[in-house]
Amino acid sequence: MKRVDDFRLRLGNKEYVPIMIGGMGVDISTSELALEAARLGGIGHISDAMVQDVSDRKFDTTFVKDKTKTYKFNINNMDKAVVQFDLERLAEATRLHVGSTMAAKKGDGLIFVNCMEKLTMNSPKETLRTRLSAALDAGIDGITMSAGLHLGSFALIEDHPRFREAYLGIIVSSVRALQLFLRKVSKLNRLPDYIIVEGPLAGGHLGFGLDWADYDLHTIMDEIHAFMRAENLDIPLIAAGGIFTGSDAVSFLEKGAGGVQVATRFTVTHECGLPDNVKQEYYKASEQDIIVNGVSPTGYPMRMLKNTPAIGSGIRPGCESYGYLLDATGNCSYINSYNREVMANPDARQVVVMDKTCLCTHMRNFNCWTCGHYTYRLKDTTHQLADGTYQILSAEHVFRDYQFSVGNQLALPEKQDSAVA
Repeated sequence: MKRVDDFRLRLGNKEYVPIMIGGMGVDISTSELALEAARLGGIGHISDAMVQDVSDRKFDTTFVKDKTKTYKFNINNMDKAVVQFDLERLAEATRLHVGSTMAAKKGDGLIFVNCMEKLTMNSPKETLRTRLSAALDAGIDGITMSAGLHLGSFALIEDHPRFREAYLGIIVSSVRALQLFLRKVSKLNRLPDYIIVEGPLAGGHLGFGLDWADYDLHTIMDEIHAFMRAENLDIPLIAAGGIFTGSDAVSFLEKGAGGVQVATRFTVTHECGLPDNVKQEYYKASEQDIIVNGVSPTGYPMRMLKNTPAIGSGIRPGCESYGYLLDATGNCSYINSYNREVMANPDARQVVVMDKTCLCTHMRNFNCWTCGHYTYRLKDTTHQLADGTYQILSAEHVFRDYQFSVGNQLALPEKQDSAVA
């Protein structure tokens, strides 16, 4: 019976443990989590989502405070088109976050940064170019491009000196999306170094419609494998979404996947950025507590716990401080929904907005509890303690369990006497 450790992911001329930890924002996939993956010989992701706020927390910078002060005059204005990011400060925040992580790296693994195209930031092309370039400047090993087709993203950095040195990858959920991307980048004579194929059971934003349950990761992987063979393309495919055990991972590796990307089981580790009380919510969740809805302003369906505080919250849009989802016209669908409710309820002290959520503010405050489909199984991976809470795990424990387990077994940690703060 094979284990994940019987396989290796080859990138360039080196081999790695074929376990990649996904890039969960905002700072849920922390530097500490990514560093553990790299130390153990795999690949860890950090996310550049809301990187200025992440920098403020880590380095006592004042990016958010300064931006709020600059646009304070506009806070009560329904029109947010005036709110812009200072590209130099955006680059500085990215370099701080990425650079400090890379400086701390130990071991034989790699650290990548996840960059979402849907973070349009009122200037989609220029802000994305800045984020990608600054990450390369700071020495990141690779960049995973997510939440969008990224048809023009490679071209934004083709003149960067590390464009052909760093590993560049893309997340897709269908053959069609991959075909579109490859057709576009072929003009640059620069193919992706890896392709993450994300299925419908993944956490957070999904590359499917609300008919996500009609799709299956094994089927999608088979289709993409066939396409790659027909095109004579030798690019590692990374299976992602719903891979809960080492045996789940082996089922993809035996069929030719180069590796797997996993995230859900790492949300309840010490190194994860979620507050401990939120980790306990993940542990307590039942299968019925996990839903897919359309509240994200990005337009993508999103999987989350149904008791997440973000659902129905009618907070005032925080674009003057954040504004990461403002489109090229300075608009966001949550702003439209919020303004609609304010006009319909002029005397209400607090409105309720059910169809969209202020994703920036709620993600920043860890009040948008996005999760993977199998979050309800997390309680099976640990012990419930005498006080009723569940024991938090170490990232190394979870990584090693994926790497060495067989027979769909889950390795429980040594039980502690009581909850550890």
